Amino acid sequence: MNEYLLSVLLGIIEGLTEFLPVSSTAHLRIAEELMHVPLSSGYWKMYSIVIQLGAILVLPIYFRRHIARLFSTFPEGENKDCTVLTHPLSLVIIAFVVTAVPSFLLTKVIGKNLESLYVMGAALLVGGIVMWVIDAMKAPWEKAGPGASGSPIHTWKMDDIHGGQAIWIGACQILSAVFPGTSRSMSTIAAGQLAGMSRAAALEFSFFLSMPTMAVATVYTLLKSLSGKAENPIGVADMTSHQWVILAIGFVVSFIVAYAAVAWFMNWVRKRGFVPFAVYRIVVGIAVLAWAAGMLGH
Repeated sequence: MNEYLLSVLLGIIEGLTEFLPVSSTAHLRIAEELMHVPLSSGYWKMYSIVIQLGAILVLPIYFRRHIARLFSTFPEGENKDCTVLTHPLSLVIIAFVVTAVPSFLLTKVIGKNLESLYVMGAALLVGGIVMWVIDAMKAPWEKAGPGASGSPIHTWKMDDIHGGQAIWIGACQILSAVFPGTSRSMSTIAAGQLAGMSRAAALEFSFFLSMPTMAVATVYTLLKSLSGKAENPIGVADMTSHQWVILAIGFVVSFIVAYAAVAWFMNWVRKRGFVPFAVYRIVVGIAVLAWAAGMLGH
């Protein structure tokens, strides 16, 4: 396949799946396998990291007003009822730390699982079932709205999240790091819903938590690759002008598609929930497991 077209396709896949609860890691890995991308190449491993950065850049731009408001009200909060430890910005960092430390310690396990289609297929399947069950349980209360008697949903806005919820969501996000295919957004959204958050609040917190989580993880991996400490590293000086163009195409396409996906997803979830994504995960998970077992061919 022409490498320019390949870069466009991979950028579209990354942009579409990075923030949807379907696992961008699994989709990129599967796409690379199907399109015969040489995974042993240091360049293509770095490429996957760089186009992720293109998608990450979307969030601070899309949520710039909300981010500015949170910084302007730090640490007392909009309603003057927060402290340095309970402000939403602080809780995002707390959740990030809860995720980051164990994930760093489990780097070798994560690296092995990234190569396993069995792990990705199982994670897609199980995650889809979990998401479907949780969303179906909460759906009647979402329709009833705030103030409904006996509702298990008590956090309708991200800014109202409390410390226990943040720690719980951060802990659940570790699953997405250890088991590729789980999906960072799926684990954080489902965890938030279980902890009493509405779909919209859980989704928005998931987006805010992904900013430090994804930025640190991808920059760390990229620097390791460029410094020669990773397997099959690549130096920037070794790259040709052709490779730089391929990289730029993937980065830009990923950013544009991810921006559209985030805007659409925020609107969709408020009205319709997560069930279609759960069904999609289950179907793809079964297909990947069958493929890994040789039932669909390679």
